[in-house]
This record gives sequence, structure tokens and C-alpha cells, in this order.
Amino acid sequence: MKRREFISSMGMIGAMTLVPSVLLAKGERKRKTDHEKCKAVWTRLCGANADKPPFRYVVNDKKLPNILLYGDSISIGYTPTVMEELQGQANVYRIHRNGASSNQFISYMEALKQSMFQPYLKGGWNFKWDIIHFNVGLHDLKYVVNGSTLDKVNGKQMSTIDIYKSNLEAICKYLQKEFPKATLVFATTTPVPEDEPGRFVGDDVKYNEAALEVLRNYPNIKINDLYAYVLPNFKEWAIKSGNVHYNPNGKKEQGKWVAKIIRSYL
Repeated sequence: MKRREFISSMGMIGAMTLVPSVLLAKGERKRKTDHEKCKAVWTRLCGANADKPPFRYVVNDKKLPNILLYGDSISIGYTPTVMEELQGQANVYRIHRNGASSNQFISYMEALKQSMFQPYLKGGWNFKWDIIHFNVGLHDLKYVVNGSTLDKVNGKQMSTIDIYKSNLEAICKYLQKEFPKATLVFATTTPVPEDEPGRFVGDDVKYNEAALEVLRNYPNIKINDLYAYVLPNFKEWAIKSGNVHYNPNGKKEQGKWVAKIIRSYL
């Protein structure tokens, strides 16, 4: 081979080895840009909650299964422990806000989908939920005035049992249609204490019975009886008398329980 031809061929080999490196660099820059975009959208979606541990942005590890937690402030309380317990075993996300009552479930799920996932968000999330752990009920059975102030004497109930059952039926159909391959786990509603200003003792049991009645039509949906787990420990875990929320130990123990249930379905 002549010297000129040899130099030319070596130049072509150098260019060929350079191409993969350039493509890798471009791919890495795109992933970084997509990550920054997703994080910014997530921050806007969470609003004032964005800096709180339960709502921290989760960087997806493609090698791990994806878990979604949906629920009200009780689930917000146990979310960080679930994340900690399942670290390295699953990507654990929660809905971007307080899940509130059953009539808001589908709209909040759609807001998450259309804000964070492809094709709605270019470069957005592109994975499937493997497990969805969800609960509604504690907000449904409460009585409020002016839309938010707890008052079981003068207030109006957010959802009657019939409305709650109808909403839960719609939720089950929605989840099975949208996420046919996901394992669905429904958590029963945690206890209502004496002297709670906007909820009646016993309604927790009634609404859980109503939920289980609906879920009998959906045998593929698993049940996490969180109510039964919490009840014997309620006084020890309660944040204060007449309050449905829990102290740090109560949140942690609930998180461990929820993580255990989820782990059994991984």
C-alpha cells in the first residue's frame, strides 16, 4: 500500500472510531437535558410540596420495578419510609399531591400522566407502573363547611357511601384499563378516633366494608388491610387526641408495613 493510501485509510478508521463516542456524548447530553426538564415539570406539578421528602424527585433506574403510592395525608406520612425500605429494590414514586377524596382520583392520575409521561411531555417519563398501591376514603367520610373546615355537626359529608362506592367502582375500572399489567393494591382506610371534629367514629368501618364490597367484583386487586394493622396501635401512634394523623413512630411503622406488602408482590 502506498503511503498516501495508508494515511487515508488510517484517517477513515479514526473517524469511524470517533462516531460512537460522539453519539454517546450526544445521548448523554440528551438524557441530562430530559432529566432536568422532567425534574422542573415535577417541581411545578408538586407546587409548595416540592421540597418535602415524600415528594422528592425520583431518578428512574431502568433495572428496577416502578411503584406508585396514591393516597391522602396518611400516605404522605409513610411515603419516606416506604422509599427507604425499598431502596435498591424499586423506584418508589407517590402522587404529586394529597390524593384527597375518591371523586378526585382519576383527575389527579390523569394530571400526573399528562404532565410527566411521553408522549405528552417530550423526553418525559417512559416507563410502566408495576405496582400501584392506592387508598381513598378518609376524605370521603368527613363532614365540612365552606368546602374545607371540619365540622361533623353543621357540615356536609364529602361523599355518601353510595357515591363512594360508585367512585371506587370507576377507579377500579380506570386502573384496570389504563394499567392492565400492573399489580393493584388497595389499602383500607385508617381509624377515626374519638373527638375527631369532622368525622364520626364507626364510619371508617362502614366505608371499609363498602370498599371491600366493591372490590369483590375485582378479585385481581389485592387488599392491604392497613386499618386492621393500625387499630391496635392507634393510641400509641396518634399525633394527639382526636386527630387522624400519626407521630413519627406511627408513620415509620406504617411505612414498614406498606413496604412489606409491596415487597411481597415484587
